[in-house]
Amino acid sequence: MKYYFLTLFPGLIHQYFGDSMMKRAVDSGVVDYEVIDIRDYSGNKHKKVDDYPYGGGAGMVMAAPPIAAALKSIEGGAHYPVIHLSPGGRTFTQQEGEALSEAEGLIFICGHYEGIDERFIQAYVTDEYSIGDYVLTGGELPALTMADCIARYLPGFLGNNESLSEESFENDLLEYPQYTRPPVFEGREVPPVLLSGNHKAIADWRHEQAVEKTRIRRPDLYEKWKRKK
Repeated sequence: MKYYFLTLFPGLIHQYFGDSMMKRAVDSGVVDYEVIDIRDYSGNKHKKVDDYPYGGGAGMVMAAPPIAAALKSIEGGAHYPVIHLSPGGRTFTQQEGEALSEAEGLIFICGHYEGIDERFIQAYVTDEYSIGDYVLTGGELPALTMADCIARYLPGFLGNNESLSEESFENDLLEYPQYTRPPVFEGREVPPVLLSGNHKAIADWRHEQAVEKTRIRRPDLYEKWKRKK
């Protein structure tokens, strides 16, 4: 899998891929990435990539020509999904991440200011995603959020594939509570079943806890899970 990020702030992307599991994935060849600075395709000496909106209004709009030029610089880019991060996109889910992990490459368009010229979206964008009903300063954080989720489905990214199958949202349930040493913390004990060595009893307990946790915290997911039973 190779990620391409079209951005005005390359440092934000490089920093994320320079640490933790993403760095390990890059070093091992599981993930590759390229950052393309849209300003390099501005076509002017001041590297200006935005302008005032037609019709008036607050803020500035990212112009279409520099973004299109940056996109066209990607060799073979016409074969990859082009993803625009926008509050108006459909909500990104774990299931979307699994589906996108099948692609050979993904291109993320990280917008800023009041957004980007709609004509670029109409001409080039294949998918628009939102990571929630709130507004962020730019598209870099949503793009990295998606990239992280997608990478977890790539072979070799996780040391233990069972970790993925037991995570929240995989079966429309939140993950069960986790415990580790010490066995007693400030008077609170680890549930005895987890110390029993009875694998079936532990599995049953974890499933019950996941169901109850989902019912209380995410009734929408709980109802979805019940419908699939």
